[in-house]
Amino acid sequence: MAEVSLSGITRRFGDTLALDDVSLTVPDGAFVVLLGPTGAGKTTALRMVSGLDRPDAGEVHIGGRPVGGLTPAQRDVAMVFQQYSLYPHLTVRENLEFPLKSPLLRTPRAEIDRKVAEVAGMLQIAHKLDNRATNLSGGEMQRVSIGRALVRRPSVYLMDEPLSSLDAKLRADLRVELKKIQADFGATLIYVTHDQVEAMTMATHVGVLDQGRLLQFGAPREVYENPVSIQAAARLGQPRINLLPADLFGDAPPRAATIGLRPEQIEQGAGADSTVVRVERLGDQTRLHLIYRDHALVTVTDPHTPLGPGDLVPIRPRQPFYFDAAGARVA
Repeated sequence: MAEVSLSGITRRFGDTLALDDVSLTVPDGAFVVLLGPTGAGKTTALRMVSGLDRPDAGEVHIGGRPVGGLTPAQRDVAMVFQQYSLYPHLTVRENLEFPLKSPLLRTPRAEIDRKVAEVAGMLQIAHKLDNRATNLSGGEMQRVSIGRALVRRPSVYLMDEPLSSLDAKLRADLRVELKKIQADFGATLIYVTHDQVEAMTMATHVGVLDQGRLLQFGAPREVYENPVSIQAAARLGQPRINLLPADLFGDAPPRAATIGLRPEQIEQGAGADSTVVRVERLGDQTRLHLIYRDHALVTVTDPHTPLGPGDLVPIRPRQPFYFDAAGARVA
């Protein structure tokens, strides 16, 4: 596997600045999630690493060597897309074998059989090996698509929202499997998503992108607990962070324009009264939708709470975040 480094990467598409001087280092063996809204530059960054696109400025290094003049095949990367991209006329076995039959790899037949069997077992599709791709469910097709990348054991795996088209249960199952496989392989993996649950549960590192800029890069817990800006804070956490006027609960630090409160930063049972508007029961979690001094906010409470609409709940902030008028963290 290999370290991946982006240095000053800039890419424009006409008048649109897709990536704006982005620099980051993906450690060897890391599972890095690029997180951000649509249009943030996540897929463009992935294409820079893969060689499917070239930067207007900056350099990409894989394994310590510059790869600007190399094709995707020469870069030794494997990419999994949101859509399955399988060969419909081939069986599952033939789809999995396909990358191993590349003239660049020259893989012996016995090694092809071994790797296909190993990956098929990992992804629980061994019983489907002789089925045509067109006879698979959506989840099975995506497993084959992921498997086709895994059999090659490249230097870097690149995945662009590979689970987004699957149903919730299958996404959850594949999240666990994919993280386990990455850890077992010791693979360097860069994964694009807008799903914060995937970022929090799978990543060793998260890169938060917005409008082509890298806002923050670090461990998921670090980004969650110590965001550098409103944009970074809003990308992680469920329910979303509450963003309110800085002086809503009293004095605020100098230059603060906004107070940011995650659910655990709202202390219940002390402070001034808020009014329950709605109680959202989600099984393991109950969310309280509150009104405090004409401002709406959401927090979580005991799953078995007896509270209902119209009830009063005293609240106060506990170790909140403060941001200035431009969204930068000030406290």
